[in-house]
Amino acid sequence: MAQRYVYKDQKKLRCGYTTGTCAAMAAKASALALLSGDFPREVSLTTPAGSTLTLPLLETERTERSASCAVRKDSGDDPDVTDGILVFARVERDAQKNTLVIDGGTGVGRVTKPGLDQPVGAAAINRVPRQMIRDAVEEVRESLGREDGLRVIISIPEGEALAKRTFNPRLGIEGGLSVLGTTGIVEPMSEQALVDTIRTECRMRRASGETRLLLTPGSYGADFLKRSYPRLPQDAVKCGNFIGDAVDIAAELGFSECLLIGHIGKLCKLASGIFQTHSRYADGRMESLVSCGLIAGVPAEVLRAVLDCAVADAALELLRNAGMLSQTMDVLLRRIQAHLDRRAGERLRTGALVFSHRFGTLGATAPAEQWLEEWT
Repeated sequence: MAQRYVYKDQKKLRCGYTTGTCAAMAAKASALALLSGDFPREVSLTTPAGSTLTLPLLETERTERSASCAVRKDSGDDPDVTDGILVFARVERDAQKNTLVIDGGTGVGRVTKPGLDQPVGAAAINRVPRQMIRDAVEEVRESLGREDGLRVIISIPEGEALAKRTFNPRLGIEGGLSVLGTTGIVEPMSEQALVDTIRTECRMRRASGETRLLLTPGSYGADFLKRSYPRLPQDAVKCGNFIGDAVDIAAELGFSECLLIGHIGKLCKLASGIFQTHSRYADGRMESLVSCGLIAGVPAEVLRAVLDCAVADAALELLRNAGMLSQTMDVLLRRIQAHLDRRAGERLRTGALVFSHRFGTLGATAPAEQWLEEWT
């Protein structure tokens, strides 16, 4: 197949293809073998992104009642735990004419909680991969003029073990991996894939009836929550650097309240309206602290020293020594709250709690102070 590339951070990276693409290609080849009598040497498929792939088949097997084969997953230059796994499709005859049933077998997870892409009890084969499988098998039936009833079983022998290294156990998908993909193509280090994971977890929470959402950028926030607020729910959604997207998702899904708990090194950027907090997009940590310190009345020589700091804790130490830490944090928290309110609009009430490893809790915005008391 023709290779597809993307450029990220001035690097040329090779794209791969999704588990959904592998499942659809294996299903197409198995259907063709069952209905025509022979496996092709390779199989071709056009993905939803418009790319046409041609891949070899592995471990082919055919009987009078079924046919099975595998396609090997290639994640390109994306660091994906599923890279190199075999995705199998077995196509069986069904007694009912012109039917097509799609299900999961060994190593494909089952949905156990509401709010995910598929209903509770269904195999974790998402909507787009299901449609890709359906379209691929229907293409075979139409090309051969057949109306046989068929049952497609997707399996991933390594799936149950690999799923422990994914978000699936946290999301309520048990027993294996999900069959995923919206374009059929894996883009290396895809930010959209990360945002989609945040959306999936939030949607699951909302479907279970939750109206309050705890957000934290990562493990620092989760550990601080456990240590400092053990009476709060300990299942905060980790949003990484995608704080703005997470707030948008919370509003979109109808949560009423969203409390963000994070380290000063991340959350101080919100005071400048920076909602994608990865350093390659913007730093602004010291600039945010300096602007807040200026409003609070911190002496100019202290602010100049803050600008030279490499980490937030060093800047906080300077502010504390000047007797201006609490005043600066008050301004910072007001500005964070103002930007959160602007981002969420009237759809969602938001609040934030900011901490530091060295100084502990630095403060909470007004809504967050109220919620911390109510929620505990």
